[in-house]
Amino acid sequence: MSTIDNLKDRTTPVFSQDDVTVIFVLGGPGAGKGTQCERLVARYGFAHLSAGDLLRAEQNRPNSEFGELIRTHIRNGTIVPMEVTIALLESAMRQVLDEPTAVTSTSTHTPAPEGQKQKKKGKFLIDGFPRKLDQALKFEEAVVPAKFVLFFDCPEEEMERRLLERGKTSGREDDNAESIRKRFRTFVETSMPVVEYFEKQNRVVKIDARPNPDKVFEATQAELAKRLQLP
Repeated sequence: MSTIDNLKDRTTPVFSQDDVTVIFVLGGPGAGKGTQCERLVARYGFAHLSAGDLLRAEQNRPNSEFGELIRTHIRNGTIVPMEVTIALLESAMRQVLDEPTAVTSTSTHTPAPEGQKQKKKGKFLIDGFPRKLDQALKFEEAVVPAKFVLFFDCPEEEMERRLLERGKTSGREDDNAESIRKRFRTFVETSMPVVEYFEKQNRVVKIDARPNPDKVFEATQAELAKRLQLP
């Protein structure tokens, strides 16, 4: 994965904010991030990238050089080295932007001059990332600055109830009480400072995630309408 080789030294974003919109989606385990992202994709055409899903897919990819490393971190509820996660996210973003259906920055009535590629535009929800402040800083420095953080706020008791219920059918090895509590501790210690950092810059949209998914989505739509020009 050549992207990892230059991430540490890269100091200029590879994407422009004019072309690529990124919203970081944060919330404790079981806050309902995935459900809300699915609805936002269906309603507004965002591309949804789950850092956790990308890591799980990579750990299961045959001959992955990071598979065992990722597996160990997921099992222990700890955070995978940021270069691995950011490289997976950047690669997934490029795949979306390279799809023929991606929106281009030029009108379909004014094709790009011969020999020049049209720049692709994309809207991304990045779910479950950044989980630490250094991840946030490096992503914004090396990939693209985010518009804001969409933070789904939910009490631990409710999140644990949801996760234990999900664990009955999910098949995920981290949907058990011990792993869940480790994930809560990790979130509070490492991800809440990310929320606080963006809050100081007025770049956090906080949503009460306790109500049912329909109510949460209504609140999410209302808040996004204030921040973005959405159809």
